[in-house]
Amino acid sequence: MRYPATAICTLIGLALCLFNVTGYDPHNLFLMMFSVPMWFVELFADLHSVNVWLMYALTVLSWALIGYLTDLGLSRTRERARSRA
Repeated sequence: MRYPATAICTLIGLALCLFNVTGYDPHNLFLMMFSVPMWFVELFADLHSVNVWLMYALTVLSWALIGYLTDLGLSRTRERARSRA
């Protein structure tokens, strides 16, 4: 099984973090909108008290997990289609 969605989603997570690190996202709007771990941190803690590098790592890992689950779902769908044919 190849992992194209995993690679693409991981790159999306990396691009999101790099966009934030470079300063083009000064109020962290994009990071808060597209980072799944930030959604949960925002519910339970103050965002300014959390280590930003941990949030970057969790963001990339969560996007990689989303991509992996997508690849897994696509693989199972293709296997079912092959078995029916």
